[in-house]
Amino acid sequence: MAHEKDQSAQSDEHNARGIELADRGWLDEAIKEFKRAIELDPSSAHAHDNLATVYKEKKLFRQALEEYLKAIALEPDSATAHYNLGCFLSAHGNEFAIAQYKEAIELEPDYPDAHLNLGLSYADDGRMDEAINELRTAIELDPRDAFPRHELASLMMDEGDFRGAISQLKDVVRLNPGGFDGWLDLGICYAQKGFYAEAEKAYAKAKELNADDLLLTYNQAALYALWNRPKDAIEHLKASIAKDGQRVRSWLRTDPMFDGLKGDPDFESVL
Repeated sequence: MAHEKDQSAQSDEHNARGIELADRGWLDEAIKEFKRAIELDPSSAHAHDNLATVYKEKKLFRQALEEYLKAIALEPDSATAHYNLGCFLSAHGNEFAIAQYKEAIELEPDYPDAHLNLGLSYADDGRMDEAINELRTAIELDPRDAFPRHELASLMMDEGDFRGAISQLKDVVRLNPGGFDGWLDLGICYAQKGFYAEAEKAYAKAKELNADDLLLTYNQAALYALWNRPKDAIEHLKASIAKDGQRVRSWLRTDPMFDGLKGDPDFESVL
């Protein structure tokens, strides 16, 4: 019993020394101290938690996650242990995912889903050029999968590249003609480029699949506003307001697609 107490005390000393070294930025030395603390007292949740924090600083995310989980396994009722894991996942979850997808690609370069999800993670991180490159690779590896094409088109739409998005979306609806979102986004892109008749056709296809969708009805109204067909625009706008008036009116406050209707009595009465 005395020996166990002595080891526990020694473990605490190494743990404290590891904290001091980590505070100074000497991370490799701190890791050695925390590992020694764990060797002396494997039940030391604090040592595992502190080791996880240092691994996180060194961007060794897989090792960090393992240590955070060990700390929780040892002290499942510790609010601090759960809080620290939550902070880690919140701050570094996407970065961790990127590292794992890249490792998967290193092991298997022709893994389309790994490139797809790496691209989506890059997009979440705001790294758009890298995201687009990875999605293009996913498409090259699996050209019959509509999903990466649609994700690429969505990024292009966000970047204002509606012409590039149209090229992808035409393939999306060819590969997945029953996909409502593909037809809706294709219509939006056509409308943005001034191809109003093509947009109307795309929206008609989308309506066959989901006639009650709010975004569809609203974008049909926007199309007709751009196309200088105010009667049709007002008709669809009224229909969209009937579905969700509060949301639609909030969209209208900042939507330039309806600028051509400003001053129109019917439009103003709808507002």
